[in-house]
Amino acid sequence: MAQSMLLYWGSGSPPCWRVMIALEEKQLQGYKHKHLSFDKNEHKCEEVKALNPRVQVRSDSAFKSQGTRLIPDDPAEQALVYQRVFETNNLQQKMCKCPQQSTHFSSKNMQTSSFSCCFSCSAFKSQGTRLIPDDPAEQALVYQRVFETNNLQQKMYDVAFYEWYVPEGERHESALKRNKESLIAELKLWDGYLEKMGKGSYLAGKNFTMADVVCFPVIAFFPRLHLKAVSDIPDGSNICTVFCSDDVAFYEWYVPEGERHESALKRNKESLIAELKLWDGYLEKMGKGSYLAGKNFTMADVVCFPVIAFFPRLHCPPERCPRLMEYYKMLKDRPSIKASWPPHWLEKPEGQDNLKNL
Repeated sequence: MAQSMLLYWGSGSPPCWRVMIALEEKQLQGYKHKHLSFDKNEHKCEEVKALNPRVQVRSDSAFKSQGTRLIPDDPAEQALVYQRVFETNNLQQKMCKCPQQSTHFSSKNMQTSSFSCCFSCSAFKSQGTRLIPDDPAEQALVYQRVFETNNLQQKMYDVAFYEWYVPEGERHESALKRNKESLIAELKLWDGYLEKMGKGSYLAGKNFTMADVVCFPVIAFFPRLHLKAVSDIPDGSNICTVFCSDDVAFYEWYVPEGERHESALKRNKESLIAELKLWDGYLEKMGKGSYLAGKNFTMADVVCFPVIAFFPRLHCPPERCPRLMEYYKMLKDRPSIKASWPPHWLEKPEGQDNLKNL
């Protein structure tokens, strides 16, 4: 099976690294792969665009019966694995890109609700509508749309509720314009998905699935907010976009110089510190030597480790997250992780000191 697979990947990208760890754990070595250079913008080539219009390097696969069992069968254990998988996005966002969001409209709530939906499907698989199909290819598309919904939701909130999120002194016309364009592009992408499926289809095919459960509540906002078409976002409209690229580790990469604010960076450092305490608490509760969701290595570890690995690399003070650093040391020599370690990290083991003053 591995020989029939082709993986596009970029060195140091957490999404790519996750897939590579999972393939190692599932004993699927020997797959074909193509290393894409981010510096040369190879991830934006036509070959990748044909597979993924967002030009983000990623992969979708489902291999249940081979190698390490990354998703346990027990519903309670499975629930914790899914919870940690969905929560990883919070940690990654706060390290890299920290949106200024209200609690009510945060992507964290979307992740938590998606986890609850997935858990309900596992715990009550044979009851009511089958929202997660058994066929691996169909299942992959459902999960892809579930996870992609966060992009649509965030860009819609960033447009409709700008003044709720961003303090007045941190608003910029350039950011508003950039994010309007981002929302328009996202809407065209989802329109394309449905056009490709054909008239009368749901998001992932002819059947109503978890993709529709997760995405419809977001789509329902568009007619409610009188956004009838992407052309309905005029310049100067009261429907504005939020500037959501304030960050901690890569602040100067994301934020144009004229839009940077010390108040935003300070707020997001505090947010990241609080998130690290939360994850340290998870591991402390699990007990010494445990993985993120229990005594076994699971999909939660596959998804989260590539994010955690950035903290020591970027010189985060170990005392900020002692349990996470113990977890990092425990996992960094695991065969699947060593085999997939980013090549440029091997050449240059230490990164920039972006987090040393956290």
